[in-house]
Amino acid sequence: MCVRRCLVGLTFCTCYLASYLTNKYVLSVLKFTYPTLFQGWQTLIGGLLLHVSWKLGWAEINSSSRSDVSTWLPASVLFVGIIYAGSRALSKLAIPVFLTLHNVAEVILCGHQKCFRKEKTSPAKICSALFLLAAAGCLPFNDPQFDPGGYFWAVIHLFCVGAYKILQKARKPNALSDIDQQYLNYTFSVVLLALASHPTGDLFSVLDFPFLYFYRFHGSCCASGLLGFFLMLSTVKLKSLMAPGQCAAWIFFAKVITAGSSVLLFDTILTSATVGCLLLGGLGEALLVFSEQKGS
Repeated sequence: MCVRRCLVGLTFCTCYLASYLTNKYVLSVLKFTYPTLFQGWQTLIGGLLLHVSWKLGWAEINSSSRSDVSTWLPASVLFVGIIYAGSRALSKLAIPVFLTLHNVAEVILCGHQKCFRKEKTSPAKICSALFLLAAAGCLPFNDPQFDPGGYFWAVIHLFCVGAYKILQKARKPNALSDIDQQYLNYTFSVVLLALASHPTGDLFSVLDFPFLYFYRFHGSCCASGLLGFFLMLSTVKLKSLMAPGQCAAWIFFAKVITAGSSVLLFDTILTSATVGCLLLGGLGEALLVFSEQKGS
């Protein structure tokens, strides 16, 4: 069982690393900044592969009641916000900066649990929230590659992620499995993003994209769709096999190796102040992992 958990954890880290690096390459190096099309493509591939897996018996998707589906609809709307805003932010921000801002979503979840659900919060989790907030708050003033648009979309992204996590925690037990939720997310996202591609101008602007007929672009887009699907599957498997603390530790490890690798592969300017902010954010997440392992 231990070997199996390690294999699942390493598979998750590999998919996480490859997915982020591929998306960053498409968004920043190739500059394919048409999020309704890019995210629509990814969710279409993910939805089709999940549907095929279901039909072949490789994945189980339950026939949910109409009330369960309608109850999950606000979460699917937030999912679209997560991937759309995340795509816009990642195209303008370095991966370590993006991940540091993304982690503030945990502060939103923690604050909701403390203030509205009156759950007991450990000192480690409180310190973690403070460190994550401090790191994210100081980054805009110490980022030599500061981009207002990137930070704007990152803030929208983290609020959507935080709200999505809150809805996930509030759902009825056994109402919808993680696979069911993702299937609904994929279906809703494809429809909404397809409808939004014309009003946003992406549908016709993409015709001017210089790499539209290049194999590098086609290969990267195919890889991004496949990697996103495998990342989703490995995340579901990770959560089903491991305790929350172990799962959080693997996610933290995946973020560390992804942030470190991105600095070597992409044009990233780091000053001592920027590194200090990133390390503070890393310390905050490490404390969050510690608190999860203690069962707080």
